[in-house]
Amino acid sequence: MLSSTLTALGAVRWGITPHPDPNGLPGGAALQKLLDGLIFVGLLACVATVVVGGATWFIGSQGGNFTASMGGRRAVIAGIIGALVIGASAAIVNFFFAAGGTVQ
Repeated sequence: MLSSTLTALGAVRWGITPHPDPNGLPGGAALQKLLDGLIFVGLLACVATVVVGGATWFIGSQGGNFTASMGGRRAVIAGIIGALVIGASAAIVNFFFAAGGTVQ
């Protein structure tokens, strides 16, 4: 009974094809500007993290404070990885959107 129901449901083809369009909803341009602003703020935070982490790393290593030095290193790496993720975010989402579009 269950297998025949699933087979019948599997035979139904909806024919829905997504086409992202920024003009499809009112305010699409405003949402794009908002997203661009959020990316800018995120990159500013990454730059600040790298600068403060670098300073902490330097001061900790010069003062012989291993904990501060490691914390500064982690902050520098976190800022760099954060910038990498922000920069690649559109490509990552587009890749998985295209991969999802091939699912039948």
